Formats: sequence, C-alpha cells, structure tokens
Amino acid sequence: MVNSFDFIIVGGGIVGIATAYKLQQKFPSLKILVLEKEKQLAAHQTGNNSGVIHSGIYYKPGSRKARNCVDGRKELVAFVKTHNIAHDICGKIIVATDESELSHLDKIYQNGIQNGVEETEYITASQIKEIEPYCSGIKGVRVGCTGIVDFVAFTNKLAELISRINPDSKILTQHEVISINSQNNTTTLKTSRGEFVAKGIIFCAGLQADRMARMDGINLSEQVVGFRGDYYELTEKGKHKVKHLVYPVPNPDFPFLGVHFTRMTNGEIECGPNAVFTFKREGYGKTDFDWKDTYDALSYGGTWKLLLGNMKFAVNEYRRAFSKRLFLETLQKLIPSLTMEDIKQGRAGVRAILLSSDGDTRDDFRFECKDNSIHVLNAPSPAATACLAIAEEIVKNVMKQFKI
Repeated sequence: MVNSFDFIIVGGGIVGIATAYKLQQKFPSLKILVLEKEKQLAAHQTGNNSGVIHSGIYYKPGSRKARNCVDGRKELVAFVKTHNIAHDICGKIIVATDESELSHLDKIYQNGIQNGVEETEYITASQIKEIEPYCSGIKGVRVGCTGIVDFVAFTNKLAELISRINPDSKILTQHEVISINSQNNTTTLKTSRGEFVAKGIIFCAGLQADRMARMDGINLSEQVVGFRGDYYELTEKGKHKVKHLVYPVPNPDFPFLGVHFTRMTNGEIECGPNAVFTFKREGYGKTDFDWKDTYDALSYGGTWKLLLGNMKFAVNEYRRAFSKRLFLETLQKLIPSLTMEDIKQGRAGVRAILLSSDGDTRDDFRFECKDNSIHVLNAPSPAATACLAIAEEIVKNVMKQFKI
C-alpha cells in the first residue's frame, strides 16, 4: 500500500522539523509527512551540538548565514519563551589572549555591527575579569544576545504543533529512505517500512545530504565529510570557574570556532569541541568506523586537499582527541587555573561539512531545486539557531516551485 501526502520532508532534525512546521503553519490543510530513519527526532547534529543560540556575529555580512542567523535567533527566542522551553540568554564573551588575534577580533566585531547583532561591545582585560573572574585575556567582545537552549525539546515541540495543526500529517521514525522514483508530477519514496508518494519532497538529510541528492539524480560535485567534535565537562570541583559562555578568537583559516566553554541548560558546563576527521559519519566514539563512509571520504580528492593543506592543524586535533593533557592545555589558554581534576570526558558530536573537490568548505547555507524536490545541501552551524528562518526561505521556494 502506498500512502499519499502533499509534501514529504526527509530528515527529522531541527531543519527538517522546522520546515514541516513552517509549511504546515502557512498551509494548514496540506497533508505533510516527515520521515526520520532513527528511533527519535534530532538524533544526530541537532541533538549533539553545543546548545548555543548564536548571535550572528561571525558570519559574512549579506550571507545566508548572517541573515538567517539574526532573524532566526529572534524568532527562536520568542518561540521558546512562549512555549516554556529551557533556555537562558546569558551572553558570551569572545576573548583574545594574544596581540596576533586582535585584528580578527576587530573583524568579528565589525561583522556583528553590520549584521545588526544587538548588545555587542568591546570589553577590556579588566572587564573580562569582571564577567569571568578566572578567564585571562587582553581584549574581548561581549555579545549579550547569545544564549543557550534545549534544541531537542524545541524540535519535539515543533513536531507536536505540526500534528496539532493538521492531525492528518504524520511524523514517522525508523523509516529510512532507500530509493527515490519521480514520475510526472509525483515522487515515490521507498523506505525500510513502506512506500510513500507526494507531489513535492524536501530533503533535510544533514550528514546524508549528498547521498540523498545523488539518489535523486542531482549531479553534485561536492561531498559531505564528517568531522567529530569531542567535549569535556567541568567537574563539580571546576564548575565555579565558568559562569557564562567563553569563546576564543577563532582561527580564520579553519571553518570551526575553536574550543570554548558552554554552560548548558541542565547546569553542566562543557568544554570543546575539537575537530577531528571521522571514519564514520554518524559515529560518536573515537574508534567508530564504517567502511563505506571511510572509502567515500578518503577516495575523494577534496578530503586530501583539505587535510594536507592543514596538516599541522589536523595532526594536533587528532592528538588532542586522545590526550586529556593536550586538551587541558588548550583550555588553559582561556582559563589558566584549570587542572586535570577540573575536567572529565564528555560526549561527542559530528558536523557535516560540504567539501568541494579543491578542499574548500562550502561555508554558506545552500539549497538546490530539482523537478519535484528541494535539497538542503549545506546547513552547518548556525543552522540550529537559524532553523525557523531557513524554513521560511525553504517555504518560499516551495511556493514558487510548486505554485501554491
């Protein structure tokens, strides 16, 4: 039996569920289906990220990231306040510890001003100490509108509201898409637990985005490569040393924000993440391995160009992944008094990086349309913060493409 819907969203992470919610909210009568291959929603990038509500200060002015992060953040904060989802707009500081970092700190500040990020200000070394007494730096930027949130609870609330708007819409877990067949004005998706047909498919597949695109017949030159991020946590002995969110000035040569300190909504304080090439796209252990994922990544020229072009960084990150002492030394650049007894091993997450054949990371959000489908090909951080704005943009594409 083939079940028929108006639209199907593939992927039950935060972007997929936000898209389903926005589409359902705008068109309440549409019968929408979300297909998620795991047992629960938000199982991968959404449920394993840092939980930070990003301000929009890092991103190139005029980019999709900048625009959607600022707009999405404001909408996200309003939503979590309305629905009593655990969050705290606690603010963060970006701290320079060396003169060589000051020019990039200034660039980040100017980005924030151009992007309309409110509550952004320079702070002196003494002001850093007032905000975070154990932190050492020579200059910083305070971003008061940054916060923390329970992104999994947020995703589940959106899912609940979808069903409330239209009880005929469905969210099905443990349904992995294994084939795509488009004919005329409809597409049939064969899953591990049945077939479903719709006039439009929206793919929000995260770590599997490139594979879904190729399965749908898109000639994609880039490839998703996974990078695992390991976290430590502050122990009860060390928790008093961090009060808010503390970030280093990121290295502009790499697509990561650097190891930082994040207060979580459950009261824990995380330190991390690093950025290590992973041998399994959805593997969270240091030794997790998958033949297909490894072959796809290491047979792709872009992976080698990225790694060889940043060999010292890659080696240092990998060494730090297996050494608590080396991880601690990185943390001590911001909080010098931290000791081995102040940190303990925490969880891990995996980032999906859309990598070009020349080793360049496709940094901005990216969508691609094809016949009966729309693919979200690249949605790295700050996609969780920006999810409602990203979803709004996707809905506009849906309206144009499917003339609704």
